[in-house]
Amino acid sequence: MVAGHKIDALGQFELHPILGGMGVYFTQSELMMVIAAVIVPVAIYFGMRHKAVVPGRFQSATEICYEFLYGMAMGTMGAKGKGFFPFIFALFFFILTGNYLGLLPFSFAFTSHIVVTATLAIMVFILAILVSLKNQGLKFFAHFLPAGAPVAMAPLLVPIEIMSYLSRPISLSVRLFANMVAGHVMLEMFAGFTILLATGLGVALGGPLGILPIVLNVALIALELLVGALQAYVFAILTCMYLQEAIEH
Repeated sequence: MVAGHKIDALGQFELHPILGGMGVYFTQSELMMVIAAVIVPVAIYFGMRHKAVVPGRFQSATEICYEFLYGMAMGTMGAKGKGFFPFIFALFFFILTGNYLGLLPFSFAFTSHIVVTATLAIMVFILAILVSLKNQGLKFFAHFLPAGAPVAMAPLLVPIEIMSYLSRPISLSVRLFANMVAGHVMLEMFAGFTILLATGLGVALGGPLGILPIVLNVALIALELLVGALQAYVFAILTCMYLQEAIEH
């Protein structure tokens, strides 16, 4: 604590009720999720509302995003995965929008809560299992005994393979959650350092010394923009890989 100021890097993740009562509340996390769910289709609608032979910037950006994700989905899952493209598209942009909304002042990054990322990961996991059972039937359970392995090793290998398979939603959710939390904690701490230097050392010394945290904050925001897009991509590409396994065995 310096000059009455304290850095509380984890306070930004607290949920505060906006509406509700009787134990059921609508918090800022749910509000940001609703906003993210609205932004994506509205942006696509306005991007493709007036299709032009020579597209403008908004239409070009929309088409590039569409083609990029379509190519990723088809390249990973093949022609059979075409029906899953809308799901991949919506999942990617929901996560991306959530990551970027959290960088706005007075906003909230709902992807920094493990309950949100875990819900998304479990949804993908259950979908992959259902697709596997639909396409492979009982052959799906052959996943848990590696090809060529002796049957005598099944009591050892099968539990290991099952644990590895069940760890997918854990790794998928924790990766996104941990990256978002770490990035926002760093931003909060360096922003706090700027205030601490300015108030604790005085304007004469704190002002010049406070420039360095400001520069670092700008660099961190640029890094967070990159990480936000990268984490949305990683979540989407891993989803494609899990569905590809479910389709192709």
